[in-house]
Amino acid sequence: MPSPTDYDLVILGGGAAAFAAITEASRQGLSTAMVNTGLPIGGTCVNVGCVPSKHLLAVAEHGAAASDNPFDAVTYTEEPTVDWTEALDGTDEIVERFRQENYVDVAEHFETDIYEGYGQLIDDTTIEVVDGLDKGTRIAGEKALIATGSSPWAPPIDGLDDVEYYTSETILDERDLPESISIIGGGYIALEWGQILHRVGVDITILQRSDRILSGMEVQLGREIQRAFREEGIDIVTGNDFQQVQSAAADGGTEAIQQGVTVETTVDGDSRVFTAEALFVATGVQPNSQNIGLEALGVETEPDGAIRVDECFQTTNSDIYAAGDVIGEPELETVAAKEGNHVVKNAFGDEGATIDYNAVPAVVFTSPEVAAVGTTELEYMNEHGTCSCRTVQMEDVPRAKAVKNTDGLVQVVKHHETDEIVGVHMVGPRAADMIMEATLAVKFDLTVDDIIDTVHPFPTFSEAFKQTCQTFRRDTSKMSCCIE
Repeated sequence: MPSPTDYDLVILGGGAAAFAAITEASRQGLSTAMVNTGLPIGGTCVNVGCVPSKHLLAVAEHGAAASDNPFDAVTYTEEPTVDWTEALDGTDEIVERFRQENYVDVAEHFETDIYEGYGQLIDDTTIEVVDGLDKGTRIAGEKALIATGSSPWAPPIDGLDDVEYYTSETILDERDLPESISIIGGGYIALEWGQILHRVGVDITILQRSDRILSGMEVQLGREIQRAFREEGIDIVTGNDFQQVQSAAADGGTEAIQQGVTVETTVDGDSRVFTAEALFVATGVQPNSQNIGLEALGVETEPDGAIRVDECFQTTNSDIYAAGDVIGEPELETVAAKEGNHVVKNAFGDEGATIDYNAVPAVVFTSPEVAAVGTTELEYMNEHGTCSCRTVQMEDVPRAKAVKNTDGLVQVVKHHETDEIVGVHMVGPRAADMIMEATLAVKFDLTVDDIIDTVHPFPTFSEAFKQTCQTFRRDTSKMSCCIE
């Protein structure tokens, strides 16, 4: 076996955390190399996550434009149709361009060596490619970063392993969509893909285990998006106690996903059966931490497989760091990038860089959009025994009324003594963009009066945040459009 090639930093993985790390490493004049396996270079977000799903959400939204038209002055002579194969071809083109421009070209610019294949840590900071294109290659560094990401996770439901089902990755390979799909799950992946598929003509039923969708977010958000989905024609059933999944085909053969899948469940004590042509499992992800050599090197993991790190992203092996989805929630591309950046600062500069996860916004890119940052009403109540919270409905916001796009709400949670904004939760048009002002408010301890005192453009959806802050000070039903 040849001696390993030496670098300052070696990385197992090729996604957002890895590329943020090589960017910071280049700034510090450090040499880097990465071993990439599984998904093409760029990881989940560019290949099977953010980029393709947001493109297809836009395609589906335009496909549904005629049915969603609220204006009597606008008429359509015929309904638009969506060519799913053409939509996926367009997605592939965008993904390939992003991958080349944002990852391959970036790695070349920073003079990072990329090795393709399945990598394992065989020494504290030595990675060997044990299978794949560059099998047999060894790279060693002063420090090592594990950034192997995550993969779709399926729950232990009886029979699930015996049927074929879609995930957020495999659905991108399906050119011939079925007429109906049951989706198990009620988080952002289930909702985004449920709306995409519904709007391109698939009959969708969403089956959620807990008593509400978006169960990790503010209660009102799940309730509001559930109402909007049902109005659109997407069936949502919550409170499922899943009993069994099986092929609807008589022979139970390998063609089950084409012939039908039945989900047997109990809802409020009643047995129910949901049958569709296909099944989509969207129940979250699991860290890619198996079979990469962790145990032999003293790198500990949590019960769910997430690599255990301290606040500076150092593992239980002092020479090895970890970042991104492989260390657990929140599994967000932007968070992975920030973590990867901080790894290099901490490993080579001892900067002690950390992340305030409470000030990280979460977004669901459905229509209407869902966005949140900071503390929920329930979390605040549990901590303080009281809550100073206000909610404004989008139907009371001037811009929303003017454009007849009034689905949604904004809730602000403030500290009951200092008036500092500690949480903002919203459903509505442009919520994904509006949440950034709220994020700054939470991050920098702004008060509701700071937001009220800030002049907002009129009429905009962003005024909904200001208007919600104003409800702490006045009766906003007795207020002209842009007072203060």
